[in-house]
Amino acid sequence: MQDRRLWKPMEITPHRGESLVDRLAAEPGLEDLLVHHKALVFRGFAVTEQTLEPVLDSLLPNRLAYVHGNSPRTKVGDNVYTSTEYPPEFVISMHSELSYAHAWPSRLLFFCHTAAATGGGTPVVDAALWLESLDDEVREAFASGVRYTQNLHGGRGLGKSWQDTFETDQHDDVERFLSAAQAKWEWLRDGGLRVVQERPSTVRHPVSGDEVWFNQADQWHPATLGDTTAAALAKVLGPDERPQSVTFADGSPIPDEHVIQIRDRGLANAVDVDWRAGDLMLIDNVALGHGRQAFTGSRRVLVAMSD
Repeated sequence: MQDRRLWKPMEITPHRGESLVDRLAAEPGLEDLLVHHKALVFRGFAVTEQTLEPVLDSLLPNRLAYVHGNSPRTKVGDNVYTSTEYPPEFVISMHSELSYAHAWPSRLLFFCHTAAATGGGTPVVDAALWLESLDDEVREAFASGVRYTQNLHGGRGLGKSWQDTFETDQHDDVERFLSAAQAKWEWLRDGGLRVVQERPSTVRHPVSGDEVWFNQADQWHPATLGDTTAAALAKVLGPDERPQSVTFADGSPIPDEHVIQIRDRGLANAVDVDWRAGDLMLIDNVALGHGRQAFTGSRRVLVAMSD
């Protein structure tokens, strides 16, 4: 069995100046390549934002909207978004996209329009290795799953609005979505929305059968905000008022040291993909977690998702 710690994405480069669309048309077994390698980096194909759409159509023919997503993004095309708009000085820890939701994309495609002056790489981590790296005590504590709570404002407030989160301003659309998700929700007097969901902490990869770490408990927990930010937030908002929070599935608190370990070991086992303009990376969203390194200068990376 291959040592998971030696894993890295597969890099694909052009033959004799071919376009990426031509390469994809001629490449047999792309799905098998992705299952085996977990991430494919396409480099040197001179893709631009203007020539991106046919590449997206080839790699992600069924692009999904970022409905119920909690990361700040801007929609820039047909279900194409900025990858994140968190301030550049912050590292974004490892996570699988929408792992807190009832349904998630199986593939993510990142496209680099502008590489940062320094930093700004996208780290990716084998989610089975991430699970294996955790102490037995942590894995056992999370065995029953987690409970996520979102407080989404109605247009003004901290965090995202429910309108942006669900890409609609219709209550009925939101309620239908949340009913299908088997979530609990409550419309608040101030026009906001509270959503509560219980989800597993791990899942099995649908093809390999590997059990993988698949939750965002560390990102939703105040301990990973840093002492100063967490203390300031606690002064303004109670535990039930924060834009997002997390407990174990039974409602009991998750120890700070558990989420710090989860965050740190995910990052420690990650492989950085450093961007060049025109690069693309296709990842298996269940097999891998991903994040973002801090950076300086301008950085423009787009993302699209599919089932």
